[in-house]
Amino acid sequence: MELNLTPDELAFRDQVRAFLQRSLNADVVRRSRTGMHPPNEEDRRWWNRVLFEQGWAAPHWPVEYGGTGWSHVQNHIFEYECKLAGAPELRWQGLRLLGPVLYTYGSPEQKARYLPPILKGEEMWAQGFSEPGAGSDLAALKTSAVRDGDHYIVNGQKLWTTEGQYCEQGFFLVRTEAADRPQRGISMMIIDMRAPGITVRQIDMINGEGSTCEVFLDNVRVPVENILGEPGNAWNQAKFLLANERTSSADIHKARADLERIRVIARAERRGDRPLLEDPVFSRKLATLRLEVEALEWSVLKVAHEAPSRHPIAACASVLKVRGSGLQQRLTELMVQALGQRSLRVYRRDEAYAPPGDDPSWPAYTPGVTADLMYLRACTIFGGAMEVQKNIIAKLAFGF
Repeated sequence: MELNLTPDELAFRDQVRAFLQRSLNADVVRRSRTGMHPPNEEDRRWWNRVLFEQGWAAPHWPVEYGGTGWSHVQNHIFEYECKLAGAPELRWQGLRLLGPVLYTYGSPEQKARYLPPILKGEEMWAQGFSEPGAGSDLAALKTSAVRDGDHYIVNGQKLWTTEGQYCEQGFFLVRTEAADRPQRGISMMIIDMRAPGITVRQIDMINGEGSTCEVFLDNVRVPVENILGEPGNAWNQAKFLLANERTSSADIHKARADLERIRVIARAERRGDRPLLEDPVFSRKLATLRLEVEALEWSVLKVAHEAPSRHPIAACASVLKVRGSGLQQRLTELMVQALGQRSLRVYRRDEAYAPPGDDPSWPAYTPGVTADLMYLRACTIFGGAMEVQKNIIAKLAFGF
């Protein structure tokens, strides 16, 4: 099963490749390929600016808001070629999550204020959804926003806020009113992450990263105009945003790039007197994963092309999330197997981003592999736990 491109699509692919070749430099590519969250935002912000100047920062957005007007296949080609070339991955929170909510539900003033800085990479965004007692069950959130004249006073705590320490802005789910159903009375609001009363604390992860954070909100004053849509009606916005996140969480472009990375490692690593790639047991494992990646790729393209006209989009997104997150874990597991004893070394972030040394015991493909494996143990939980996704599929797709 292969994706056969038309002559026009092949020409587009060549255009993208030429752009990437002349725009990226070796140091950025090396840091990007470590497989870990960056210790700063410099590479991402730089790459965001480069893509903005090219007009390619948000290909999936409508043209009137800065999108490219590309087809679904062109978007797929672009993202795959960026991943394959080692381009920094742009922050999802602004471009993939909040941006579509803003241009769908936001006021004209909100669109004018926030969409341009997202496109240009001038403002990074924190996602304030999960709480200590409300992770997969977002309707149980306790963070409150009480109206006080022209402001809301916000109090509460958010958890697992990815790279919140780097962000200028945040979009938060808060409870603005009591309601008979927990899904009602929830609002989505924009909060300046530098506002008085906000404390961001990094959480040390098992892989040595500090890529997730706790956010504490203590009497934070937020202007009334920072509410997205009507107060108390954010549940549909949240479902819309999470459907986008779960579709993206299939991460088919990373899966494709991971296959290539496994091949690189397996060609270099040896088992006995031959490359690991020639080992029949390992080759069967790799071939099995390749088929799964290709099947998922077709599913992602089918959903992108047809949804929501023929399928319940939330159910489709959950199917892709279930399949994609499990596949990411299996790919990193095989990558660690290919690395063998070298995988026992977990690079700290500063080590992974340092220029490679001359020690042949630690080739350039070593940093980040084991850290990636450890981090992705959470990918079947973040964005909605596996059990929650299966319940959504059962309800929306099968009526259970």
